[in-house]
Amino acid sequence: MPVTALVSAKSCGVTTAGLALTLASQRPSLLAECDPAGGSIRTGYMHGTATAGYGLYHLAAAERVGPDALARAFASHLVSMDEAGHRKLLPGLIDPAEAAALGRTWPTLAEVLHVLSADAGYDVYVDAGRLALDAGRLHPTLTPAALLYQADLVVLVVRGTEQSLSLARHLIAPLRAELDEHGTGGESLALLLIEEGPYRAHQVAEALAVPVLAALPWDPSVAGFLSGGGRVPRGYGRSPLLRHARTATEQLDAAAQRRRIHNQWPQPAHAQIAGVLKRLTQTQEGGRD
Repeated sequence: MPVTALVSAKSCGVTTAGLALTLASQRPSLLAECDPAGGSIRTGYMHGTATAGYGLYHLAAAERVGPDALARAFASHLVSMDEAGHRKLLPGLIDPAEAAALGRTWPTLAEVLHVLSADAGYDVYVDAGRLALDAGRLHPTLTPAALLYQADLVVLVVRGTEQSLSLARHLIAPLRAELDEHGTGGESLALLLIEEGPYRAHQVAEALAVPVLAALPWDPSVAGFLSGGGRVPRGYGRSPLLRHARTATEQLDAAAQRRRIHNQWPQPAHAQIAGVLKRLTQTQEGGRD
């Protein structure tokens, strides 16, 4: 199963798209809220049920002990988003000032996410927030660069508007160069289109010279619920956004599998952090009882 990192040039609905994909997946799924600017899901969609005692920041202290400690902390800081425990969230930062402490945590967290994906069959989505560049490079603090470098897919979320495409256009070349130099290759870069504005998928792909792998409809009521919480909209489970998100998860998985077969990547063995699988499996089984 793929690890998909979602990013944007500006606020384009990365968190909402990540939630929709995670909730719509037909497999166990995880959303890791890794935006250095801070997370919004615990106070929005989760209605404050995920307290400050859970979340990304706590992994930094564990990482200083070692990979095993981070893996255990990771498992204990996940929050279930459904009764069965099949949809999990790693809540993000409460204070953006905490991002500086995570610089050395990102690479090990990337390994944990790949264990979850490759060995436990999870669809993993990383909300990496807004891209920040420093002299043409990914900013070491304001962007979780290691998560992008190790992702199967790096998906730039754009809207079909002139403003969104203009902002995204300036990021494509440096991001692709960074992925070529440090990541799994520039071909891991793709687009997810939010269908707001006059431009259709083929026009967006042509304008940015990047393939559009999937599209989500502009669905303000459901998107507002996912981003801000509140009352569940009528027809939520059958909404266009969630229906198209199910298709999008399949399209992203197919693209990742094609890349994996083409590159003949071996399945990684992460013996040091395999304990996370046992913890997550026990949690999932408990949710089914």
